[in-house]
Amino acid sequence: MTTKTTRTEVYCSLQVEGTHNWPECPFDEVAYLRAPHRHVFFIKAYKEVFHSNRDVEFIMLKHQILQYLSELYYDGRQGKLHVFGAKSCEMLAHELIKVFGLTKCDVSEDGENGSVVTVEDHD
Repeated sequence: MTTKTTRTEVYCSLQVEGTHNWPECPFDEVAYLRAPHRHVFFIKAYKEVFHSNRDVEFIMLKHQILQYLSELYYDGRQGKLHVFGAKSCEMLAHELIKVFGLTKCDVSEDGENGSVVTVEDHD
C-alpha cells in the first residue's frame, strides 16, 4: 500500500520595472546584454503553508517582497526603475528564496524568458 502525502504552497505574483546587465556575456549574438537594459521582471514566489486557513497571507507576502526590492534596488533617479546591476533572474530568485523562506521562485524577463529555482527536500 502506498502512502500519499500532500504539500500545500501559496504564491504571490508581482512585477517590477528594472534594469540589469551581464557584463561578462561571452556570446557575440547577444553582446548587447553586456550593457544595462530594461525589462519588466515578473516574479512568482511560492511559500509552504502548514494549514489551510491563511498560514501565510499571500497579499502580505507580495507587499513584503515589493518593499524589500524597493528598499534595496529602487532608484528614482534612474528613470524610476529597480537597478539590479549584474543580477540574473536566477540570482534574484535565489535571493528571494533565502530572504523569504520560499520553496520556489520564478523570475522572468517581460513574462517571456526566465528561470525557476526550487528548494529540494532531502531526507
